[in-house]
Amino acid sequence: MARLFGTDGVRGLANGDLTPELALAVAASAARVLAAHDRSHRPVAVVGRDPRASGEMLEAAVVAGLASAGADVLRVGVQPTPAVAHLVGALEADLGVMISASHNPMPDNGIKLFAAGGHKLPDGIEDEIEAGLPGNGTRPTGAEIGRVTDVPDAIDRYSAHLLAAVPHPLTGLRVVVDCANGAASVAAPDVYRKAGAEVIAIHAEPDGININDDCGSTHMEKLQSAVREHRADLGIAHDGDADRCLAVDASGSLVDGDQIMAILALDMAESGELTHNTLVATVMSNLGLHLAMREQGVEIRTTAVGDRYVLEELRAGGYALGGEQSGHVVFPDTATTGDGLLTALRVMSRVAATGKPLAELAGVMRRLPQVLVNVPVADKAAVAASEAVRDAVRAVEAELGEEGRVLLRPSGTEQLVRVMVEAPEHDTAQAAADRLAGVVSSAS
Repeated sequence: MARLFGTDGVRGLANGDLTPELALAVAASAARVLAAHDRSHRPVAVVGRDPRASGEMLEAAVVAGLASAGADVLRVGVQPTPAVAHLVGALEADLGVMISASHNPMPDNGIKLFAAGGHKLPDGIEDEIEAGLPGNGTRPTGAEIGRVTDVPDAIDRYSAHLLAAVPHPLTGLRVVVDCANGAASVAAPDVYRKAGAEVIAIHAEPDGININDDCGSTHMEKLQSAVREHRADLGIAHDGDADRCLAVDASGSLVDGDQIMAILALDMAESGELTHNTLVATVMSNLGLHLAMREQGVEIRTTAVGDRYVLEELRAGGYALGGEQSGHVVFPDTATTGDGLLTALRVMSRVAATGKPLAELAGVMRRLPQVLVNVPVADKAAVAASEAVRDAVRAVEAELGEEGRVLLRPSGTEQLVRVMVEAPEHDTAQAAADRLAGVVSSAS
């Protein structure tokens, strides 16, 4: 049987794969596991959600599950995922539950769990929660049943936390923010204005159905047009739960997560915040980031794909900045998870402090053309063991030299091998990727 928890909680089609019954069971089991680990007090859980319609149903199930297992619930309503993580620590709770499927389409939903302090749950605790899903045993009754309380000032607490982390006011900046009709539709425009920016908000009217619908960080075209139309200094794009941030410069050109990390790494190195002068990134980060950081004297530590692996490396090495090309950026001294609003504030602060346009700051790195080919295979293990595949990879690497890169990565959930090639020219990368894809296909 497949593990219930993926790299970012439990996710699936709402009311299909992810039913209210499953949500209730997961929440109740989480409360029981926490209580078993610490019997000194009744567990307290913070529960938030993004605005997709199924979140209302699943929130009710999660709250019921927690209370039925004896946990008190602090319900914070529609909030960005990083807000829930922050509030777990700020409200001294034992558990956080965020109901969101992030950038996925509206019909999907998910359950993300945070431990005390707002950190992601260790794999071992997730396994205990999954093992306890049958839920057989004695339930609390009477006064031992958990109580449910709303937290009306939750968004104000989160905003104050963000504003305290802004190094320089955003006075003079005009920014367009695409809120993806998601969880940041209120918080993002509000906090950017409070930080001093003139804000034009788009896709900031969630109706439960329109989250991520042709908008936000996975659909940048409308933001690019709006930045040019409003003659803004830059644009910011969030996803449905606002744990990621991408940007657009004044000309409408995309500034991706790698470029954002390059800007912030140099900013933090200059201010002395970049611990060990090191940035943490995944294997999917563009080679251009590695080349730019090497030129600037910044070391890069590389992890597997997934923000949980970035977080693990950040904690293990005591580093101060890490993230992914997709726009998940983590500042562990300020936040326990990727925070799109904090990332945007730091980027805009750098623009305001230097007086340099975003395009110039992002120009510190040249993004090399990157081609990704998904190759269906019969046996991923056979591909990994194939001498022909290894020989083909070595041949391409020799041709590209230090100006290119090859990465073969088996999918974690499908019989696919992802072939990624970077090179100075797109045609070169495409030809090499197609050649390798043919070898991979033959080897399986």
